[in-house]
Amino acid sequence: MHTHDLSRWQHEHVFDSGNQLAEHGAKAVMWITLVTMVIEIASGWRYNSMALLADGWHMSSHALALGLSAFAYAAARRYARDPRFAFGTWKIEVLAGYTSAILLGCVAAVMVVSSIEHLLSPRPIHYQEAMLIAGIGLAVNLLCAYILGGAHHHDHDHHHDDHHDLNLKSAYLHVIADAATSVLAIIALFGGWLYGWAWLDPVMGILGAGLILVWARNLTLETGKVLLDREMDHGVVDDIRTSIETDCSEGGSRLTDLHVWRIGKRAYAVALAVVTHDSGLTPERIRTTLQRHEEIRHLTVEINQCD
Repeated sequence: MHTHDLSRWQHEHVFDSGNQLAEHGAKAVMWITLVTMVIEIASGWRYNSMALLADGWHMSSHALALGLSAFAYAAARRYARDPRFAFGTWKIEVLAGYTSAILLGCVAAVMVVSSIEHLLSPRPIHYQEAMLIAGIGLAVNLLCAYILGGAHHHDHDHHHDDHHDLNLKSAYLHVIADAATSVLAIIALFGGWLYGWAWLDPVMGILGAGLILVWARNLTLETGKVLLDREMDHGVVDDIRTSIETDCSEGGSRLTDLHVWRIGKRAYAVALAVVTHDSGLTPERIRTTLQRHEEIRHLTVEINQCD
């Protein structure tokens, strides 16, 4: 057989088109976050506000995470047709989301430790100056949320809840988490300035850390599930099993092995094996049976004939 005769049986392993809107948004938000981070950390040290300092350091993790998100989009696009990646490069984006979740958890832990230290050993706080900086930080967070929000909502409009862009979700979550800690910092500083509740500043730091830990845990579970190919409890698996055992039931055909894993936001790879007495059952027939499942983008079929 000549090489050109194989073309109809070959295909590219590019199963996800990427997210250019999210990539541009992540880059813009990263630079905005870096500038604000420097301002907040310097002001936190100067005015001795734990909530403001925690917000600044927390923002530093966001700058790193947002840069990681932008890098992941670029890397996935650059290596999309690299044959070394057996099922494409989409999981580079998921890996970035998982790393961002770990960063969120680490920063939350640091916030808890620092807040407890300030709770046990209170220090004087320059409330008015710190509130001003925290307000600027909140405004920046809202701007960043607006920039990423367009891509985030666009992604939700085009995909089901379990098929959205996990890299974009991690970047958006970092911005929302930072906005939440900014709000808590403002509340703590205002309470301390108005009523003399110095303890409110570290308490809000602990509360913010708890909220971030919850978000980090959920994002870690969601991205980890994809990275570990834990998809066998997804509804598409039962649909495939039912389709095979219903449409190919002649000759006592039985599905003996089935593996399903994600290779894109809305793309799955399937490898299955069937044992049958039906000599007319072919891989092409099974492919035709499964054509109704548009999410199956790569299918490998093995048929074993019984004696």
